[in-house]
Order: sequence, then structure tokens, then C-alpha cells
Amino acid sequence: MSHPASSSASPSDGPRVPRPSSPAAPGAEVLYEEKLSPAWWMWLLVLLAGLVALVALAPIDLWVAGTAAVVVAGGTTVALLASTTSIVITDESLQVGRARIERRFVGEAEAFRGEDVRRVRGPELDGRAFMNFRVSVGPVVRIRITDPVDPTPYWLSSTRHPERVVEVLARHA
Repeated sequence: MSHPASSSASPSDGPRVPRPSSPAAPGAEVLYEEKLSPAWWMWLLVLLAGLVALVALAPIDLWVAGTAAVVVAGGTTVALLASTTSIVITDESLQVGRARIERRFVGEAEAFRGEDVRRVRGPELDGRAFMNFRVSVGPVVRIRITDPVDPTPYWLSSTRHPERVVEVLARHA
């Protein structure tokens, strides 16, 4: 059964090598960890939002415009950082964002890229699925849930390395 938990922070976007433990599962070996942070181009949108505020309010007062630009850019930065989630796979559990499930209830995983992503996120999507999408992360992984009391058929999550997630889940099943 899925349970919310606090998300784990990681200093890099790439997959991590196994390490002894994580805050998500103390004492369990971390087999894979990925932080789904915003892509570089998302930060251009932060600057653009601040620039729009500056240009819109500059005719009124430059001090007000500058203050508004800083507040808008700062608020957008906070929103982007707050939306950052992680994928953490240990020998005991799978955690995607705040959702966590025991590994014994994790079934087959499939990686999707390109046009297949549109298909699994669109026409084939089951409304009961747990979804963790990031606009700046294109590929997704679909992980079947085998818990008989959990109505969630699968988890569908963005990941920069879907094949690696599938490999780790299959190898340590």
C-alpha cells in the first residue's frame, strides 16, 4: 500500500550509486536516487517572469517595478524548488516524491521515451494511477503495483533515466 513520506534531497540530477542509507528508509541500501529538479531552461522562465513585471510596472515607478521584479522572480524560484521531487529505490522500498511503497508490492516496470510518452500519459492513462510528472523531464517510467488492497494499478513518473530505473527494479526484485 502507498504511504506518503518526506521527499529526499540529492545534490545532483543524475542517478546515484548505491549507498548505505537514506532519510526515506534508514538502514536500507539506496540502489538508485534521482532528483527531478527543473531543467536549465526553466530558470530562463524565472528571469522572463521578473522581466515582465519590471517592464509592466516601469512606467509607474522604477522602484516599484524593481521590487515587483525581484518578488516575482523570487516567488517563481521558490515555486520551482518546492516542486522538485525525488525517486529513491532501496532494497526495501520505492519512493517517488512523497509516495512510498514496499518493494514486495512493486511489479514490472517499463520505460517510455518520445511518442510513447504521449501515448501512456494520454489515451492509455488509467485515472487511478499515481502520477508524478515534471514538464522539464520528458521520459517516464510505468511501475506496476501488485498490492491486492491498493486500487492504484501503477505509478507513472517522469525520470531522466527510465531504463536505469527499470534495470534497478528488475535486478533487485
